[in-house]
Amino acid sequence: MARRGCKRRIMAEMNVVPYIDVMLVLLVIFMITAPLLTQGVKVELPQAAARPLPPDDVEPLEVTVDAQGRLYMNIGEKPEAPVDEATLVNRTAAILRRRPKTPVLVRGDRRVPYGAVVRAMVLLQKAGAPHVGLITEPPEAG
Repeated sequence: MARRGCKRRIMAEMNVVPYIDVMLVLLVIFMITAPLLTQGVKVELPQAAARPLPPDDVEPLEVTVDAQGRLYMNIGEKPEAPVDEATLVNRTAAILRRRPKTPVLVRGDRRVPYGAVVRAMVLLQKAGAPHVGLITEPPEAG
C-alpha cells in the first residue's frame, strides 16, 4: 500500500558549527591582545575650562621637561640644574614618603616631543605618584 497524501516536510536547520569555530578563534585573539591594550599611564588631564588649583599649604612637586628633553625639579638643592632619571625617581619617592599628599605636576615645553613628557610621567609613576597633573597656560584672549 502506498501512502497517499503524505508530503515530506522540508527541515530548515541551520548548521552553527562554523560560527562556533569563528567565535572561539575570536575569543582566543581577544584573550591574547587584551592585556597588551591595557598598558599605559594613568593621568588626570585638565578639562577644557580648567580652573587654577586652589592654594594649598603643601608646595607641589613640579617636574619640567625643556625643549631638549632635560628634566628639572623645583624641589632640591639646585632647581635650575637638570637631573637624571634615577635622581628624579629617588627624590620623588623620598618626597612622597615624607609627604604623601604632595601634588605632582609636569610642565612640558610645547616644542618637546610628546614621548619626553610621557617618559617623565612614567618615571613619576614608578616613584609612587598616584596622580600626575599637567601644567598649561591659559589661552590668549583675542
